[in-house]
Amino acid sequence: MSELFGTLSDGTPVHRWTLERAGVRVRILTYGGIVQSVELPDREGHPANVVLGFPDLDGYLTHPEPYLGALVGRYANRIAGGRFPLDDREYALARNNGPNSLHGGDLGFDKRVWTAEEVPDGVRFSRVSPHGEEGFPGRLEVSATYTLGELGESDELSESGGLGEGGVGGVAGVALRVAYEAVTDAPTVVNLTNHSYWNLSGVGNVGSGGGGAGGHELRLAAGRFTPVDGDLIPTGALAAVDGTEFDFRQARKVGGGYDHNFVLDKGVTETAVGIGELYEAGSGRVLAVATTEPGIQVYTADHLSAPFAPGDGIALETQHFPDSPNRPDFPTTVLRPGEVYRSETVYGFGVR
Repeated sequence: MSELFGTLSDGTPVHRWTLERAGVRVRILTYGGIVQSVELPDREGHPANVVLGFPDLDGYLTHPEPYLGALVGRYANRIAGGRFPLDDREYALARNNGPNSLHGGDLGFDKRVWTAEEVPDGVRFSRVSPHGEEGFPGRLEVSATYTLGELGESDELSESGGLGEGGVGGVAGVALRVAYEAVTDAPTVVNLTNHSYWNLSGVGNVGSGGGGAGGHELRLAAGRFTPVDGDLIPTGALAAVDGTEFDFRQARKVGGGYDHNFVLDKGVTETAVGIGELYEAGSGRVLAVATTEPGIQVYTADHLSAPFAPGDGIALETQHFPDSPNRPDFPTTVLRPGEVYRSETVYGFGVR
């Protein structure tokens, strides 16, 4: 189901799509492919929105930098110096994060209006990113399909110990799937993700500092991470998490101070594999995550500003590693003509 959500200054309409399944309601905008809200019951059956967002279009236009709920690309995360080499050429990108390019540049995918098409259990967003957009080479035809469905017993999150761990009831087995595809007419780089900020206690009391998500418990199947320099660019090392604050192999409270890429033990996979979960004890809500991606950026939102407060949410950005175009030893993000970029992330919901 779709409805008019607002209109841009040039008259372009923005629509909101609503997906519902077994007590879960997800609202997604054609502007930026933004997940505006995800409403989940707690262990007592009381629903609340668990992702940060704005009630109207003006909020997203006025406060674009947090990338709340957005589909980010053409390249999610940072590219050092806003430059990268590809096939003996160097490409210059918009530098919108100090000396670096971040999340696709000044006018990335998060600031574009996507074409929407209804599909079974969801909606497919698509657009064409022209050659040279924000400095990236190649004409890229890209889509992101959001579906809300039920997980079977053999599904990836059940097998991985995600929603099956600890005795989950309520909305267990309901999942939001985000499947990305892209093709190009010239060699380019692609790295897409969703930038939702999760607060499983409910976002009704955020903005005053009292709704922080630092008390959530996080578990990740990640034995390594990518250390960064002062500009949050990976040094190239893949460091072990043993004995460090980056060890989430056993569930523990997140706290704050994170804007780092974790190297998932499973690597790149053809199908989504469960890699961990986020849990909030007060509500009992569980968010289990499965992905095809080799990494996940954990950002504890320490720099959020009004109308939100630092730490009000936690972003879990499934991705290839930051600055991969400049790091040939990292898993490649190069897409060539004749190839199809495919990536899928599954967010499974439950209570405990």
